[in-house]
Amino acid sequence: MIVEAILLTVITASTPLVIAAVGELVSERAGVLNLGVEGMMIIGAVCAFIATQWTGTPYLGLLVGVATGALFSLLFGFLTLSLVANQVATGLALTILGLGVSGMLGESFVGVPGVKMQPIAIPLLSEIPFLGPLLFNQDIFFYLSIALVVGVNWFLFRSRAGLRLRAIGDNHGSAHTLGIPVLRTRYLAVMFGGACAGLAGAQLSLVYTPQWVENMSGGRGWIALALVVFAAWRPWRLLAGGYLFGAVTIGQLHAQALGIGLPSQFLSALPYAATIVVLIIISHNRRTTLINTPACLGKPFVPDR
Repeated sequence: MIVEAILLTVITASTPLVIAAVGELVSERAGVLNLGVEGMMIIGAVCAFIATQWTGTPYLGLLVGVATGALFSLLFGFLTLSLVANQVATGLALTILGLGVSGMLGESFVGVPGVKMQPIAIPLLSEIPFLGPLLFNQDIFFYLSIALVVGVNWFLFRSRAGLRLRAIGDNHGSAHTLGIPVLRTRYLAVMFGGACAGLAGAQLSLVYTPQWVENMSGGRGWIALALVVFAAWRPWRLLAGGYLFGAVTIGQLHAQALGIGLPSQFLSALPYAATIVVLIIISHNRRTTLINTPACLGKPFVPDR
């Protein structure tokens, strides 16, 4: 069915957005604004692809992508949390560094056929007409994206550790006074965000386009950042927003295939134009934005001050 095929491509396109955005959401809930998502995604993509080529095992490539993203995020954490560097400037530098390093590492792998991650069919459920192939015959990245949304939602709003993390994001000074380890919690949040970005990058090179292409993240890290704001820092809204942006991305590809009389450059820009439009709409509702935005987002914390 054509509808089923389109929905399958929407799911594949939306999965890396959801994964990367979930990680950034946790980081921002802790009060850390990491604009280096794009850089961590692309470095995760190239390392996952290289590891898969060397071992022939895409699952090992997945783990390498996660580990690389987490390690790369530690550089950001050290500069912004320990050395109290500007978070915005450091995040932008991290993106530029990731794009450059990934291009260097992947230079000899351009055009090399990749090893695609095969879908995992859940017995019986995958045989359900229409819904079976869509929801129960997917690759591991899809299942992980749903598990991450559910797990993060429970962690933030149902666990004591999640309450502490949100307290740090809202008022790190008071949290420190109460004995909550602010820097350690923020380091863990940043590493989780990096691991998710690396996982999202691995999905790009192992499932979405099973090969290595320079700059293959294509701005998805920036869309993931916008998704966090779009979702008002709520995991379930983020899931819906991720699929909305994924549908826009796939929609413009189908529009080009149908030969709609619009410039291909305009159609390719639609996902990013949609991001700008959504941010403009959100900015008009300042009350909701102020209520949900972590009060200490982007603000440095130095214990002895």
